[in-house]
Amino acid sequence: MSASGTRRWWALGALTLVVLAVALPATILSVALPTLAPALHADAADLQWFVSAYTLVLAAGVLPGGLLGDRFGRKKMLLVALVVYAGGSVLAATSTTAGMFIAAQAVLGFGAALVIPLVLSGIAVLFTAAERPRAVGIWAAANFVALPLGPIVGGWILSNYWWGWVFLMNLPIIVLAIIAVVILLPESRSEQPPALDPVGVVTSSVGLGVLTFGLVKAGQDGWGSAGALTGMLGGAALLVVFALWERALDHRSPGRTLVDLSLFGSARFTWGTIIAGLGIFAFFGLLFATPQYFQAVLGTDAIGSGIRLLPLLGGMMVGAGLADRVADRIGAKITVATGFVVLGAALVLATATTATSGYGLAATWTAIGGAGAGLALATASSAALAAISAERAGVASALMQAVQKLGTPLAAAILGSVLNSGYASRLDVTGLPAGTASAVRDSVYAGVEVAGRLGSPELLLGVRTAFVDGLDQLLWASAGVAALGVLLTVAFLPARAPRVAAVAAEHAESTHEWTS
Repeated sequence: MSASGTRRWWALGALTLVVLAVALPATILSVALPTLAPALHADAADLQWFVSAYTLVLAAGVLPGGLLGDRFGRKKMLLVALVVYAGGSVLAATSTTAGMFIAAQAVLGFGAALVIPLVLSGIAVLFTAAERPRAVGIWAAANFVALPLGPIVGGWILSNYWWGWVFLMNLPIIVLAIIAVVILLPESRSEQPPALDPVGVVTSSVGLGVLTFGLVKAGQDGWGSAGALTGMLGGAALLVVFALWERALDHRSPGRTLVDLSLFGSARFTWGTIIAGLGIFAFFGLLFATPQYFQAVLGTDAIGSGIRLLPLLGGMMVGAGLADRVADRIGAKITVATGFVVLGAALVLATATTATSGYGLAATWTAIGGAGAGLALATASSAALAAISAERAGVASALMQAVQKLGTPLAAAILGSVLNSGYASRLDVTGLPAGTASAVRDSVYAGVEVAGRLGSPELLLGVRTAFVDGLDQLLWASAGVAALGVLLTVAFLPARAPRVAAVAAEHAESTHEWTS
Protein backbone atom coordinates (compact mmCIF):
# COMPACT_ATOMS: atom_id res chain seq x y z
CA MET A 1 0.00 0.00 0.00
CA SER A 2 1.25 3.48 -0.80
CA ALA A 3 2.08 6.04 1.84
CA SER A 4 -1.05 8.01 1.08
CA GLY A 5 -3.06 4.77 1.32
CA THR A 6 -1.51 3.93 4.68
CA ARG A 7 -2.29 7.41 5.92
CA ARG A 8 -5.94 7.02 4.98
CA TRP A 9 -6.32 3.91 7.11
CA TRP A 10 -4.53 5.51 10.07
CA ALA A 11 -6.93 8.44 9.70
CA LEU A 12 -9.81 5.97 9.86
CA GLY A 13 -8.34 4.80 13.18
CA ALA A 14 -8.67 8.36 14.45
CA LEU A 15 -12.29 8.50 13.31
CA THR A 16 -12.93 5.16 15.06
CA LEU A 17 -11.72 6.65 18.34
CA VAL A 18 -14.11 9.56 17.80
CA VAL A 19 -17.01 7.13 17.29
CA LEU A 20 -16.18 5.28 20.52
CA ALA A 21 -15.87 8.51 22.49
CA VAL A 22 -19.36 9.58 21.41
CA ALA A 23 -21.10 6.19 21.48
CA LEU A 24 -20.13 5.08 25.00
CA PRO A 25 -22.11 7.67 27.03
CA ALA A 26 -25.25 7.01 24.97
CA THR A 27 -25.13 3.27 25.73
CA ILE A 28 -24.26 3.80 29.41
CA LEU A 29 -27.28 5.99 30.11
CA SER A 30 -29.74 3.08 29.98
CA VAL A 31 -28.07 1.34 32.93
CA ALA A 32 -27.48 4.60 34.82
CA LEU A 33 -31.14 5.70 35.01
CA PRO A 34 -32.00 3.73 38.20
CA THR A 35 -29.04 5.38 39.96
CA LEU A 36 -29.71 8.86 38.56
CA ALA A 37 -33.35 8.92 39.71
CA PRO A 38 -32.64 9.20 43.47
CA ALA A 39 -29.35 11.06 43.04
CA LEU A 40 -30.97 13.91 41.07
CA HIS A 41 -34.46 13.63 42.62
CA ALA A 42 -35.87 12.83 39.18
CA ASP A 43 -39.43 11.69 38.59
CA ALA A 44 -40.63 9.50 35.69
CA ALA A 45 -41.04 12.47 33.35
CA ASP A 46 -37.48 13.65 34.12
CA LEU A 47 -36.09 10.20 33.34
CA GLN A 48 -37.84 10.23 29.97
CA TRP A 49 -36.27 13.59 29.16
CA PHE A 50 -32.84 12.36 30.26
CA VAL A 51 -32.98 10.23 27.11
CA SER A 52 -35.18 12.39 24.88
CA ALA A 53 -33.16 15.62 25.23
CA TYR A 54 -30.17 13.98 23.56
CA THR A 55 -32.32 12.49 20.78
CA LEU A 56 -34.12 15.75 20.00
CA VAL A 57 -31.01 17.92 19.76
CA LEU A 58 -29.22 15.26 17.73
CA ALA A 59 -32.08 15.15 15.21
CA ALA A 60 -32.29 18.94 14.99
CA GLY A 61 -28.56 19.54 14.65
CA VAL A 62 -27.34 16.86 12.25
CA LEU A 63 -27.94 18.77 8.97
CA PRO A 64 -26.39 22.04 10.20
CA GLY A 65 -23.49 19.96 11.54
CA GLY A 66 -22.76 18.60 8.08
CA LEU A 67 -23.06 22.08 6.56
CA LEU A 68 -20.53 23.55 9.01
CA GLY A 69 -18.03 20.84 8.10
CA ASP A 70 -18.40 21.47 4.36
CA ARG A 71 -18.10 25.22 4.84
CA PHE A 72 -15.43 25.68 7.51
CA GLY A 73 -13.47 22.42 7.37
CA ARG A 74 -14.40 18.94 8.52
CA LYS A 75 -11.32 18.38 10.67
CA LYS A 76 -11.71 21.75 12.38
CA MET A 77 -15.40 21.21 13.15
CA LEU A 78 -14.73 17.66 14.34
CA LEU A 79 -12.29 19.03 16.92
CA VAL A 80 -14.89 21.62 17.99
CA ALA A 81 -17.47 18.83 18.31
CA LEU A 82 -15.19 16.75 20.54
CA VAL A 83 -14.59 19.73 22.83
CA VAL A 84 -18.36 20.31 23.02
CA TYR A 85 -18.89 16.64 23.82
CA ALA A 86 -16.26 16.74 26.55
CA GLY A 87 -17.99 19.78 28.05
CA GLY A 88 -21.33 17.98 28.00
CA SER A 89 -19.77 14.97 29.74
CA VAL A 90 -18.38 17.15 32.53
CA LEU A 91 -21.72 18.95 32.90
CA ALA A 92 -23.54 15.61 33.14
CA ALA A 93 -21.13 14.29 35.78
CA THR A 94 -21.40 17.42 37.92
CA SER A 95 -25.18 17.84 37.64
CA THR A 96 -27.00 18.38 40.91
CA THR A 97 -30.56 18.65 39.58
CA ALA A 98 -32.63 16.90 36.94
CA GLY A 99 -32.86 20.10 34.90
CA MET A 100 -29.10 20.47 34.86
CA PHE A 101 -28.67 16.90 33.68
CA ILE A 102 -31.25 17.38 30.91
CA ALA A 103 -29.28 20.44 29.77
CA ALA A 104 -26.11 18.33 29.77
CA GLN A 105 -27.81 15.72 27.58
CA ALA A 106 -28.80 18.47 25.16
CA VAL A 107 -25.15 19.59 24.95
CA LEU A 108 -24.08 15.99 24.33
CA GLY A 109 -26.74 15.73 21.62
CA PHE A 110 -25.39 18.85 19.93
CA GLY A 111 -21.85 17.46 20.03
CA ALA A 112 -23.06 14.17 18.55
CA ALA A 113 -24.98 16.06 15.84
CA LEU A 114 -21.66 17.52 14.71
CA VAL A 115 -19.63 14.33 15.08
CA ILE A 116 -21.89 11.85 13.29
CA PRO A 117 -22.06 13.48 9.83
CA LEU A 118 -18.44 14.63 10.01
CA VAL A 119 -17.14 11.10 10.64
CA LEU A 120 -19.13 9.71 7.71
CA SER A 121 -18.17 12.61 5.45
CA GLY A 122 -14.54 11.96 6.43
CA ILE A 123 -14.94 8.39 5.16
CA ALA A 124 -16.55 9.68 1.96
CA VAL A 125 -13.63 12.06 1.34
CA LEU A 126 -10.79 9.75 2.39
CA PHE A 127 -11.80 6.59 0.57
CA THR A 128 -12.77 5.63 -2.95
CA ALA A 129 -16.03 3.87 -3.73
CA ALA A 130 -14.14 0.56 -3.85
CA GLU A 131 -12.60 1.12 -0.40
CA ARG A 132 -15.67 2.51 1.36
CA PRO A 133 -17.37 -0.83 2.14
CA ARG A 134 -14.33 -1.92 4.18
CA ALA A 135 -14.07 1.51 5.83
CA VAL A 136 -17.78 1.53 6.66
CA GLY A 137 -17.43 -1.98 8.13
CA ILE A 138 -14.74 -0.70 10.51
CA TRP A 139 -16.87 2.35 11.35
CA ALA A 140 -19.87 0.09 12.03
CA ALA A 141 -17.75 -2.23 14.22
CA ALA A 142 -16.73 0.75 16.38
CA ASN A 143 -20.41 1.57 16.90
CA PHE A 144 -21.18 -2.06 17.69
CA VAL A 145 -18.41 -2.36 20.30
CA ALA A 146 -20.08 0.36 22.38
CA LEU A 147 -23.34 -1.61 22.67
CA PRO A 148 -22.18 -4.15 25.27
CA LEU A 149 -19.08 -2.26 26.43
CA GLY A 150 -21.09 0.69 27.77
CA PRO A 151 -23.44 -1.38 29.98
CA ILE A 152 -20.61 -3.70 31.16
CA VAL A 153 -18.16 -0.96 32.15
CA GLY A 154 -20.87 1.48 33.22
CA GLY A 155 -22.61 -1.13 35.36
CA TRP A 156 -19.35 -2.03 37.08
CA ILE A 157 -18.57 1.64 37.82
CA LEU A 158 -22.09 2.26 39.13
CA SER A 159 -21.74 -0.75 41.43
CA ASN A 160 -18.42 0.37 42.89
CA TYR A 161 -17.90 4.14 42.49
CA TRP A 162 -19.58 7.54 42.30
CA TRP A 163 -22.10 7.65 39.43
CA GLY A 164 -20.44 10.70 37.82
CA TRP A 165 -17.49 8.58 36.72
CA VAL A 166 -19.64 6.86 34.07
CA PHE A 167 -19.75 10.20 32.23
CA LEU A 168 -16.16 11.18 32.93
CA MET A 169 -14.64 7.86 31.89
CA ASN A 170 -14.82 8.78 28.20
CA LEU A 171 -12.71 11.96 28.69
CA PRO A 172 -9.40 10.07 28.19
CA ILE A 173 -10.85 8.60 25.00
CA ILE A 174 -11.86 12.07 23.83
CA VAL A 175 -8.34 13.36 24.54
CA LEU A 176 -6.85 10.47 22.54
CA ALA A 177 -9.34 11.12 19.75
CA ILE A 178 -8.41 14.81 19.61
CA ILE A 179 -4.70 13.97 19.43
CA ALA A 180 -5.33 11.35 16.73
CA VAL A 181 -7.49 13.73 14.67
CA VAL A 182 -4.89 16.51 14.90
CA ILE A 183 -2.03 14.23 13.84
CA LEU A 184 -3.66 11.79 11.41
CA LEU A 185 -6.73 13.33 9.80
CA PRO A 186 -6.20 15.65 6.80
CA GLU A 187 -8.31 18.79 6.57
CA SER A 188 -10.96 18.92 3.87
CA ARG A 189 -13.74 21.31 2.90
CA SER A 190 -15.79 22.14 -0.14
CA GLU A 191 -13.87 24.01 -2.86
CA GLN A 192 -16.86 26.33 -3.15
CA PRO A 193 -18.17 26.93 0.39
CA PRO A 194 -21.90 26.13 0.44
CA ALA A 195 -24.39 28.89 1.16
CA LEU A 196 -25.83 28.95 4.66
CA ASP A 197 -29.48 28.77 3.46
CA PRO A 198 -30.98 29.99 6.77
CA VAL A 199 -34.57 29.10 5.80
CA GLY A 200 -33.48 25.56 4.93
CA VAL A 201 -31.47 25.22 8.15
CA VAL A 202 -34.35 26.42 10.35
CA THR A 203 -37.14 24.43 8.67
CA SER A 204 -35.11 21.21 8.50
CA SER A 205 -33.74 21.44 12.04
CA VAL A 206 -37.01 22.42 13.68
CA GLY A 207 -38.95 19.95 11.53
CA LEU A 208 -36.69 17.02 12.42
CA GLY A 209 -36.66 18.02 16.09
CA VAL A 210 -40.45 18.41 16.31
CA LEU A 211 -41.08 15.16 14.42
CA THR A 212 -38.71 13.31 16.74
CA PHE A 213 -40.48 14.88 19.73
CA GLY A 214 -43.80 13.59 18.40
CA LEU A 215 -42.40 10.08 17.99
CA VAL A 216 -40.93 10.16 21.50
CA LYS A 217 -44.29 11.29 22.93
CA ALA A 218 -46.06 8.54 20.97
CA GLY A 219 -43.84 6.00 22.68
CA GLN A 220 -44.42 7.58 26.08
CA ASP A 221 -48.08 8.62 26.01
CA GLY A 222 -49.64 6.75 23.08
CA TRP A 223 -50.23 7.56 19.41
CA GLY A 224 -53.41 9.50 20.09
CA SER A 225 -51.94 11.87 22.69
CA ALA A 226 -51.91 15.59 21.97
CA GLY A 227 -48.12 15.82 22.17
CA ALA A 228 -47.62 12.92 19.77
CA LEU A 229 -50.11 14.14 17.16
CA THR A 230 -48.98 17.77 17.35
CA GLY A 231 -45.32 16.81 17.09
CA MET A 232 -45.68 14.31 14.26
CA LEU A 233 -48.04 16.44 12.15
CA GLY A 234 -46.17 19.68 12.87
CA GLY A 235 -42.77 18.14 12.16
CA ALA A 236 -43.99 16.52 8.94
CA ALA A 237 -45.51 19.82 7.81
CA LEU A 238 -42.25 21.69 8.43
CA LEU A 239 -40.29 19.07 6.50
CA VAL A 240 -42.71 19.47 3.57
CA VAL A 241 -42.09 23.23 3.73
CA PHE A 242 -38.35 22.52 3.78
CA ALA A 243 -38.60 20.30 0.69
CA LEU A 244 -40.67 22.87 -1.21
CA TRP A 245 -38.28 25.67 -0.23
CA GLU A 246 -35.23 23.70 -1.31
CA ARG A 247 -36.82 22.89 -4.66
CA ALA A 248 -37.81 26.53 -5.29
CA LEU A 249 -34.37 27.80 -4.22
CA ASP A 250 -32.64 25.28 -6.49
CA HIS A 251 -34.62 26.57 -9.48
CA ARG A 252 -33.94 30.20 -8.59
CA SER A 253 -30.31 29.94 -7.39
CA PRO A 254 -28.74 26.57 -8.24
CA GLY A 255 -26.06 25.41 -5.80
CA ARG A 256 -27.29 27.52 -2.88
CA THR A 257 -29.56 24.90 -1.25
CA LEU A 258 -28.76 23.24 2.06
CA VAL A 259 -29.26 19.80 0.48
CA ASP A 260 -27.89 18.83 -2.91
CA LEU A 261 -31.16 17.75 -4.56
CA SER A 262 -29.28 15.89 -7.28
CA LEU A 263 -28.50 13.21 -4.67
CA PHE A 264 -32.08 12.03 -4.90
CA GLY A 265 -31.52 11.28 -8.56
CA SER A 266 -29.16 8.52 -7.44
CA ALA A 267 -30.99 5.29 -6.71
CA ARG A 268 -27.91 4.13 -4.81
CA PHE A 269 -28.04 7.07 -2.36
CA THR A 270 -31.83 7.25 -2.03
CA TRP A 271 -32.51 3.55 -1.59
CA GLY A 272 -29.28 2.84 0.28
CA THR A 273 -30.32 5.44 2.86
CA ILE A 274 -33.95 4.28 3.08
CA ILE A 275 -33.05 0.59 3.26
CA ALA A 276 -30.41 1.23 5.95
CA GLY A 277 -33.06 3.11 7.94
CA LEU A 278 -35.43 0.18 7.51
CA GLY A 279 -32.66 -2.17 8.68
CA ILE A 280 -32.17 -0.05 11.81
CA PHE A 281 -35.91 -0.30 12.46
CA ALA A 282 -35.94 -4.10 12.09
CA PHE A 283 -32.76 -4.57 14.12
CA PHE A 284 -34.15 -2.33 16.87
CA GLY A 285 -36.57 -5.16 17.61
CA LEU A 286 -33.62 -7.22 18.86
CA LEU A 287 -31.79 -4.35 20.48
CA PHE A 288 -34.86 -2.98 22.26
CA ALA A 289 -36.23 -6.22 23.64
CA THR A 290 -33.15 -8.33 24.36
CA PRO A 291 -31.80 -6.40 27.41
CA GLN A 292 -35.33 -6.34 28.87
CA TYR A 293 -35.62 -10.10 28.38
CA PHE A 294 -32.26 -10.69 30.04
CA GLN A 295 -33.09 -8.57 33.07
CA ALA A 296 -36.82 -9.18 33.56
CA VAL A 297 -37.06 -12.84 32.52
CA LEU A 298 -33.58 -14.30 33.08
CA GLY A 299 -33.03 -12.13 36.17
CA THR A 300 -29.63 -10.66 35.27
CA ASP A 301 -28.34 -7.28 36.39
CA ALA A 302 -27.04 -4.51 34.09
CA ILE A 303 -23.53 -5.95 33.91
CA GLY A 304 -24.86 -9.43 33.21
CA SER A 305 -27.12 -8.05 30.52
CA GLY A 306 -24.16 -6.37 28.83
CA ILE A 307 -22.11 -9.57 28.96
CA ARG A 308 -24.99 -11.51 27.43
CA LEU A 309 -25.04 -9.06 24.53
CA LEU A 310 -21.55 -10.22 23.47
CA PRO A 311 -22.88 -12.82 20.97
CA LEU A 312 -24.87 -10.01 19.37
CA LEU A 313 -21.70 -7.92 19.16
CA GLY A 314 -19.72 -10.83 17.75
CA GLY A 315 -22.35 -11.48 15.10
CA MET A 316 -22.51 -7.81 14.11
CA MET A 317 -18.74 -7.53 13.81
CA VAL A 318 -18.56 -10.67 11.68
CA GLY A 319 -21.35 -9.45 9.41
CA ALA A 320 -19.94 -5.94 9.04
CA GLY A 321 -16.40 -7.27 8.62
CA LEU A 322 -17.40 -9.60 5.79
CA ALA A 323 -19.73 -7.12 4.09
CA ASP A 324 -17.20 -5.59 1.69
CA ARG A 325 -15.81 -8.94 0.52
CA VAL A 326 -19.26 -10.49 0.10
CA ALA A 327 -20.56 -7.43 -1.78
CA ASP A 328 -17.51 -7.47 -4.04
CA ARG A 329 -18.27 -11.08 -5.00
CA ILE A 330 -22.06 -11.07 -5.34
CA GLY A 331 -23.02 -7.39 -5.48
CA ALA A 332 -24.62 -4.98 -3.02
CA LYS A 333 -28.21 -5.96 -3.85
CA ILE A 334 -27.80 -9.66 -3.03
CA THR A 335 -25.59 -8.90 0.00
CA VAL A 336 -28.13 -6.54 1.59
CA ALA A 337 -31.03 -8.88 0.77
CA THR A 338 -29.10 -11.79 2.32
CA GLY A 339 -28.46 -9.74 5.44
CA PHE A 340 -32.18 -9.01 5.79
CA VAL A 341 -33.03 -12.70 5.27
CA VAL A 342 -30.56 -13.73 8.00
CA LEU A 343 -31.89 -11.02 10.35
CA GLY A 344 -35.49 -12.08 9.63
CA ALA A 345 -34.64 -15.72 10.27
CA ALA A 346 -33.12 -14.80 13.64
CA LEU A 347 -36.24 -12.83 14.57
CA VAL A 348 -38.46 -15.79 13.66
CA LEU A 349 -36.20 -18.16 15.62
CA ALA A 350 -36.46 -15.83 18.60
CA THR A 351 -40.24 -16.32 18.71
CA ALA A 352 -39.52 -19.83 20.04
CA THR A 353 -38.33 -18.20 23.29
CA THR A 354 -40.36 -18.95 26.39
CA ALA A 355 -40.21 -17.74 29.97
CA THR A 356 -38.18 -20.86 30.86
CA SER A 357 -36.08 -21.45 27.72
CA GLY A 358 -32.85 -20.04 29.18
CA TYR A 359 -29.91 -18.16 27.68
CA GLY A 360 -28.64 -20.71 25.13
CA LEU A 361 -31.44 -20.07 22.65
CA ALA A 362 -31.17 -16.31 23.16
CA ALA A 363 -27.42 -16.38 22.51
CA THR A 364 -28.08 -18.23 19.25
CA TRP A 365 -30.68 -15.85 17.81
CA THR A 366 -28.86 -12.72 18.95
CA ALA A 367 -25.64 -13.88 17.26
CA ILE A 368 -27.45 -14.76 14.02
CA GLY A 369 -29.43 -11.52 14.07
CA GLY A 370 -26.29 -9.49 14.70
CA ALA A 371 -24.58 -11.09 11.70
CA GLY A 372 -27.53 -10.33 9.44
CA ALA A 373 -27.81 -6.75 10.66
CA GLY A 374 -24.09 -6.13 10.27
CA LEU A 375 -24.13 -7.48 6.72
CA ALA A 376 -27.21 -5.49 5.64
CA LEU A 377 -26.51 -2.18 7.40
CA ALA A 378 -22.83 -1.90 6.44
CA THR A 379 -23.53 -2.70 2.79
CA ALA A 380 -26.56 -0.41 2.48
CA SER A 381 -24.64 2.46 4.11
CA SER A 382 -21.72 1.86 1.75
CA ALA A 383 -24.09 1.92 -1.21
CA ALA A 384 -25.39 5.32 -0.14
CA LEU A 385 -21.90 6.69 0.53
CA ALA A 386 -20.77 5.62 -2.95
CA ALA A 387 -22.99 8.33 -4.43
CA ILE A 388 -21.54 11.14 -2.29
CA SER A 389 -18.94 13.49 -3.74
CA ALA A 390 -16.21 15.08 -1.65
CA GLU A 391 -17.58 18.55 -2.46
CA ARG A 392 -20.79 18.20 -0.39
CA ALA A 393 -19.84 15.20 1.74
CA GLY A 394 -20.81 16.82 5.05
CA VAL A 395 -24.41 17.72 4.24
CA ALA A 396 -24.93 14.54 2.20
CA SER A 397 -23.72 12.38 5.11
CA ALA A 398 -25.88 14.41 7.48
CA LEU A 399 -28.95 13.89 5.29
CA MET A 400 -28.24 10.16 5.22
CA GLN A 401 -27.93 10.08 9.00
CA ALA A 402 -31.02 12.25 9.55
CA VAL A 403 -33.19 9.78 7.64
CA GLN A 404 -31.67 6.78 9.39
CA LYS A 405 -31.77 8.32 12.88
CA LEU A 406 -35.54 8.72 12.62
CA GLY A 407 -35.70 4.91 12.52
CA THR A 408 -34.80 4.65 16.22
CA PRO A 409 -37.59 6.78 17.80
CA LEU A 410 -40.06 5.49 15.21
CA ALA A 411 -39.17 1.88 16.06
CA ALA A 412 -39.24 2.64 19.79
CA ALA A 413 -42.73 4.13 19.48
CA ILE A 414 -44.21 1.39 17.26
CA LEU A 415 -42.44 -1.67 18.64
CA GLY A 416 -42.72 -0.40 22.21
CA SER A 417 -46.50 -0.09 21.76
CA VAL A 418 -46.66 -3.63 20.32
CA LEU A 419 -44.64 -5.05 23.23
CA ASN A 420 -46.58 -3.18 25.92
CA SER A 421 -50.01 -4.04 24.51
CA GLY A 422 -49.04 -7.71 24.15
CA TYR A 423 -47.75 -7.79 27.71
CA ALA A 424 -50.80 -6.08 29.20
CA SER A 425 -53.32 -8.21 27.29
CA ARG A 426 -51.75 -11.49 28.44
CA LEU A 427 -51.47 -10.59 32.14
CA ASP A 428 -53.74 -12.22 34.67
CA VAL A 429 -54.01 -9.97 37.72
CA THR A 430 -57.15 -11.55 39.14
CA GLY A 431 -57.27 -11.20 42.91
CA LEU A 432 -54.75 -8.38 43.15
CA PRO A 433 -55.72 -5.01 44.68
CA ALA A 434 -56.48 -2.33 42.08
CA GLY A 435 -53.31 -0.33 42.82
CA THR A 436 -51.09 -3.38 42.72
CA ALA A 437 -52.69 -4.65 39.50
CA SER A 438 -52.14 -1.24 37.90
CA ALA A 439 -48.45 -1.32 38.87
CA VAL A 440 -48.03 -4.81 37.41
CA ARG A 441 -49.63 -3.68 34.13
CA ASP A 442 -47.37 -0.63 33.98
CA SER A 443 -44.19 -2.55 33.11
CA VAL A 444 -42.59 -5.96 33.37
CA TYR A 445 -40.04 -4.58 35.85
CA ALA A 446 -42.83 -3.39 38.14
CA GLY A 447 -44.50 -6.78 37.77
CA VAL A 448 -41.31 -8.63 38.76
CA GLU A 449 -40.85 -6.30 41.73
CA VAL A 450 -44.43 -6.80 42.94
CA ALA A 451 -44.13 -10.60 42.57
CA GLY A 452 -40.94 -10.55 44.62
CA ARG A 453 -42.50 -8.38 47.30
CA LEU A 454 -45.55 -10.65 47.55
CA GLY A 455 -43.42 -13.80 47.42
CA SER A 456 -45.60 -15.18 44.63
CA PRO A 457 -43.80 -17.48 42.15
CA GLU A 458 -47.09 -17.89 40.26
CA LEU A 459 -47.38 -14.15 39.65
CA LEU A 460 -43.68 -13.98 38.70
CA LEU A 461 -44.13 -16.73 36.09
CA GLY A 462 -47.30 -15.04 34.82
CA VAL A 463 -45.53 -11.68 34.44
CA ARG A 464 -42.59 -13.24 32.62
CA THR A 465 -44.85 -15.32 30.37
CA ALA A 466 -46.90 -12.22 29.50
CA PHE A 467 -43.73 -10.33 28.63
CA VAL A 468 -42.51 -13.14 26.39
CA ASP A 469 -45.88 -13.13 24.60
CA GLY A 470 -45.52 -9.40 23.99
CA LEU A 471 -41.93 -10.03 22.88
CA ASP A 472 -43.20 -12.57 20.32
CA GLN A 473 -45.51 -9.96 18.80
CA LEU A 474 -42.66 -7.45 18.65
CA LEU A 475 -40.39 -10.01 16.98
CA TRP A 476 -42.98 -10.89 14.34
CA ALA A 477 -43.48 -7.18 13.59
CA SER A 478 -39.71 -6.74 13.22
CA ALA A 479 -39.53 -9.84 11.01
CA GLY A 480 -42.19 -8.27 8.79
CA VAL A 481 -40.05 -5.13 8.45
CA ALA A 482 -37.04 -7.32 7.57
CA ALA A 483 -39.13 -9.01 4.85
CA LEU A 484 -40.07 -5.56 3.51
CA GLY A 485 -36.35 -4.76 3.48
CA VAL A 486 -35.72 -7.79 1.27
CA LEU A 487 -38.44 -6.74 -1.18
CA LEU A 488 -37.28 -3.10 -1.43
CA THR A 489 -33.65 -4.16 -1.82
CA VAL A 490 -34.42 -6.56 -4.64
CA ALA A 491 -36.71 -4.07 -6.36
CA PHE A 492 -34.75 -0.81 -6.07
CA LEU A 493 -31.14 -1.08 -4.87
CA PRO A 494 -28.61 -1.15 -7.75
CA ALA A 495 -26.71 -4.41 -7.95
CA ARG A 496 -23.12 -3.16 -7.83
CA ALA A 497 -21.06 -0.09 -6.96
CA PRO A 498 -19.51 2.08 -9.69
CA ARG A 499 -16.42 0.36 -11.06
CA VAL A 500 -12.94 1.25 -12.22
CA ALA A 501 -13.33 4.52 -14.13
CA ALA A 502 -15.68 6.10 -11.60
CA VAL A 503 -13.56 4.93 -8.69
CA ALA A 504 -10.38 6.38 -10.21
CA ALA A 505 -12.06 9.70 -10.93
CA GLU A 506 -13.43 9.94 -7.41
CA HIS A 507 -10.09 9.02 -5.88
CA ALA A 508 -8.43 11.84 -7.83
CA GLU A 509 -11.12 14.27 -6.69
CA SER A 510 -10.79 13.22 -3.04
CA THR A 511 -7.00 13.49 -3.12
CA HIS A 512 -7.28 16.98 -4.55
CA GLU A 513 -9.46 18.01 -1.59
CA TRP A 514 -6.86 17.19 1.09
CA THR A 515 -4.68 19.79 2.69
CA SER A 516 -2.06 18.59 5.11
